[in-house]
Amino acid sequence: MDPLDRIAAALERLSPPPAPPVDPRTHPAYVWRDGALHPARGFAPLPLDRLIGIDAQKAALVENLRRLAAGHAAQDVLLWGARGTGKSALVKAAVGAVQDAGGDIALVAVADLASLPALFATLEPVARAFAVFIDDLGFDAAGDGRALRSMLDGGAEARPDHVRLIVTANRRHLIPRDIAEQDSAINPRDSIDDQLALADRFGLSLGFHALDQAGYLAIVAAYAGAQGLTFDPDDAVQWATRRGSRSGRVAWQYAIELAGRAGLRG
Repeated sequence: MDPLDRIAAALERLSPPPAPPVDPRTHPAYVWRDGALHPARGFAPLPLDRLIGIDAQKAALVENLRRLAAGHAAQDVLLWGARGTGKSALVKAAVGAVQDAGGDIALVAVADLASLPALFATLEPVARAFAVFIDDLGFDAAGDGRALRSMLDGGAEARPDHVRLIVTANRRHLIPRDIAEQDSAINPRDSIDDQLALADRFGLSLGFHALDQAGYLAIVAAYAGAQGLTFDPDDAVQWATRRGSRSGRVAWQYAIELAGRAGLRG
């Protein structure tokens, strides 16, 4: 045997065997990575009632996912708006709520848009509903947005009927103007189309807006109350001021600070 072949064979013997395929019917949430499904570690969505000030968004997303889990027509969803306002937390909480109510649905987190066709092919034969979760979506080129738009439109690599995309972004116009303009120098009209057309492909669009002080304190009160903690509103406001933001994320971070001060686990 050629020395290189012997080295290759030895390395193959030393390498661990590939992990067995994960059953897509058994776990509440997955991560799609390297062309395979992996169970999501520690999937523990917040109870819906912990998410304050977004009741309309909660109701709309839960109902849409309930329909998907029941095998009824459902929409692809775009959750857009200010940072830290609960978009990602709501996606997980809504899936968890539908699961708790008996719905057969799983969350699948995806980071690589180019791998979506392979994921759709993997999920297509599975008799279960899937919410494919793309968190904090952004694009480096307008062409990337057009590929996703084709999938939403039902192109050659469209997602199966029991799979819907759930996308969060910090802006409704998913393709920033400067990127669209760079890619559409010949026809300026294409720049406008690229900025608007992708967002318009989502049948359900849910906006999330910056909190006022009262809303921020209400969220702090909900998080603190769930752990049996009291707090000083002025201290909570100062915490947010130092971070330059009033948001659900900052409120959660303040609740963790309160728990730490009280000697509780996070």
